[in-house]
Amino acid sequence: MRDATSMTPATANTILAIDLGKFRSVACLFDAASGEHRFQTIATTPPAVHDLLIESSPQLLVIEACGVCGWIADLAESLGIAVRVANTLGEAWKWKRVKRKTDRDDSLKLAKLAATGQLPLVHVPELAVRQHRSLIKYRHALIDRRTGIKNTIRSLLDAQGLSLPGRSRGWTIASINELKALSRPLSACDGANLWRGQLASELTMFEQVTALIKEADKKLDAVAATDERVTRLRTIPQVGARLAELVVATLDDAKRFKTAKQVNAYAGLVPKQYQ
Repeated sequence: MRDATSMTPATANTILAIDLGKFRSVACLFDAASGEHRFQTIATTPPAVHDLLIESSPQLLVIEACGVCGWIADLAESLGIAVRVANTLGEAWKWKRVKRKTDRDDSLKLAKLAATGQLPLVHVPELAVRQHRSLIKYRHALIDRRTGIKNTIRSLLDAQGLSLPGRSRGWTIASINELKALSRPLSACDGANLWRGQLASELTMFEQVTALIKEADKKLDAVAATDERVTRLRTIPQVGARLAELVVATLDDAKRFKTAKQVNAYAGLVPKQYQ
């Protein structure tokens, strides 16, 4: 169980809490009944985590929300181990007026908070959903790269007293052909025309990134075609495929929300009041 949002005390007697690091992680095997615990340092790799789970045989695994928590949760659940992923931004996790903070302290605190039901949890989507989110994010990154290339091209032209038509008119097939006519291979440029070589390089990157965006769109369209939720959202006026799939991937399992207000809060649409 990885999508629990409550903070009820763990029923497991043996809790394995891991303070995850990029290269090394510190694990704390905690006995909830006696409070006894021991620590172990491992490499943050699938084989090392797998061996630790097999050797310790915990009833519950507790980890922090981070970039690697997904595959660790998948691995633990494949071994039949319950998983809880902690929200480290929660009030219970904040360290205040503490003179010492070590990896061992972190892992022990994770275990104790889980045992007493004070640990705020986060939802970790299934692998397919995480991959879908990743592809959506990657497409947005490609769009940003292409925008940067466009800005660089406009800057090169401005420096030469030239200009492109505004907005999308500057990136029509005719406009691209005009830019290609101005460009030259960098190796063929003399000292006064190096900008033409830069323009040629930017145009090459522009075409490559545009092709990658089209490839990403094609795959996203294929994924969306198999998801009835995306199809339903697209019946709303002005909601296209990219927006619909973003909403679906972000919310994941809508049944985990009890009210519409919880959905608003999760999406960041509820303002906070400070007084």
